[in-house]
Parts: sequence; structure tokens; C-alpha cells
Amino acid sequence: MPVRILFATTTGKTEDVATRLAELIGSTANVEDVGDLDATEQLEEPGDLICCVPTWNTGADSMRSGTAWDSHVEAIPDLQLTGRSVAIVGLGDSSSYSDYFCDAMEELYTAFIQAGASLVGKVSPDGYNFSESKSVVDGMFCGLALDEDSEPDLTDDRLVQWVKQLRKEAPGMF
Repeated sequence: MPVRILFATTTGKTEDVATRLAELIGSTANVEDVGDLDATEQLEEPGDLICCVPTWNTGADSMRSGTAWDSHVEAIPDLQLTGRSVAIVGLGDSSSYSDYFCDAMEELYTAFIQAGASLVGKVSPDGYNFSESKSVVDGMFCGLALDEDSEPDLTDDRLVQWVKQLRKEAPGMF
């Protein structure tokens, strides 16, 4: 079963990361724009998920991505995703928005947990430069945090290491 890599983007950076991630995973990955989903229920289609989300609405309590994810996040908890693995990639700007770094990632994380999914791919915040992030849950980022604005030179290595981590944590994912 192919893993579905879902993204939403405003500037194209999140789509670029989703495509790079698919190239690392190989032929078992399908990249889809979440904005093309007709209904949130399409997230229940077979296959594990990797969700790529940017943070735009910094400081907001909800709808923090400012993308098509915002039209789905409130309905995700009502889905039946028990037994499915979900991993999240969050994009943010650690220099300009250091107090809200990758905050939208936590919103998806919470929604998928409520839907019964198994969240994989948590990453240590060590080696990141930021002040605060709602996406640090129990001392770990709830997914892979990337900064294509201030630290794009670190993205490729972080993606490679994360794919290796996912292969160990969720061997059937891809």
C-alpha cells in the first residue's frame, strides 16, 4: 500500500518538501495537494499518511496553517484512523517567527490523535534555533520541523534522517 504524502502550500515550499520526501521514499509514495480533496473523509482512504503543513497564522489559537489544511483540521477527529500511521512535517521560519515555530504541526497532531491514528516521527528539538513552539509536545517536536527560510541547508539531511527513523518506527509505512 503506498504512503500518501499530503501537503498544502502558499509559497510552494511545502510542496517542494513533499516532493523531495517522496523521492527519498521511492515508488511507494503518492504526493497529493490536500486542497484537491473534495471531503475530509478522503483522508480515510487506504494507506498511511505523511502530512506536510506550513505555519502562517502565527500566534493564532486555531487554523494556524493558513492553507487548505484549515478546512479539514476540525473534521479530522471524527474520522476512523485507528491502526493507521501518520507522520507530520511542519515548515516554519525560526528567525522571523521564533515564538511560533512550526505551530501548525501541533494542530494536525492533536486532530489525528483524536481520530485514533498512531503518530510516528517525533523529533528532538536539539539543534533547532527557536524560542517557542506549540509543536513541542512532551519535550519532542510532534513531527519533523523544517525551516526553508532561515536554515534550508539543513533540510536535505533532516529529511534523510527522518525517513530512516520512519522506516524503523513504522516498518510497514513504506
